[in-house]
Amino acid sequence: MSIPMETITTETDATEIAQAGFRWLEGVGGVRAIACEPLEREGFANAFSTRAGGVSPFPERSLNLAGFDQDSAENILENRRRFISALGGEWTLAACWQVHGREVFVLRDPHDPRPEDERCDALATNLKGVLLGVKTADCVPVVLGDAKSGACAAVHAGWRGTLAEIVRRALDTLRTEFGTNPRDVRAAVGPAALGCCYEVGADVTEPFRAKFEDADSLFKPTRAGHALVDLHEANRRQLVEAGVAPERVHLLPLCTMCRPDLFFSYRQDRKLHGRTGRLMSVIGMRD
Repeated sequence: MSIPMETITTETDATEIAQAGFRWLEGVGGVRAIACEPLEREGFANAFSTRAGGVSPFPERSLNLAGFDQDSAENILENRRRFISALGGEWTLAACWQVHGREVFVLRDPHDPRPEDERCDALATNLKGVLLGVKTADCVPVVLGDAKSGACAAVHAGWRGTLAEIVRRALDTLRTEFGTNPRDVRAAVGPAALGCCYEVGADVTEPFRAKFEDADSLFKPTRAGHALVDLHEANRRQLVEAGVAPERVHLLPLCTMCRPDLFFSYRQDRKLHGRTGRLMSVIGMRD
């Protein structure tokens, strides 16, 4: 199905997005993405993709940005070209092979944004003209920017990464590598399966309760042994506890599971189509 643009740019969407500090971006071929305006004002290009405006059959005209085992390289590379066009300027994309872990890769060489063979779940750099990208389809994407040092990071935080406090690890890496003070960081937390829809079992709730004193406030019980979990809030708390000012953390209030018209969702699409595409969240300091 192709997705009418009026479907993804309703008045309600526009109002919610604007109130949270985000705006719509437009690229070639009907691509739509969402950017955090405060990060833009501080010199960081950033974008959270949607599924509209691509060339992939998920089921059609979808902006699938990863998954070379389920889509052709030609489709994915064309989709990435379209997506990056929404940011304007010339960019080199650096991504990684995500493993639901806690490792942060530091990109130091501007000529070595490697071909996604680095196994990690966050990337950091202070290089200009490089977009750091993480891929999601229900997990939480977080982008971080420090205008004083010019450093930034992109983070993939599923429930395992959230449990491992990968956003804290990314902040620590920015501090040790580039001298970043968390008080100078601005963060944007992108589209994910939110607390309205993301049901988990004891394999998630029990480790969270064992590690975090306030874990119960992240859960809303549903049925025996299960609960809805708010990973947006969990990552927001970790950022604030690590020193980021609450008013400098911006949450995009859109759920990937509620909005299959707008986003890929691993849980929803796998049930409907047997496969799903991947969104991408990027950040980079403009040259």
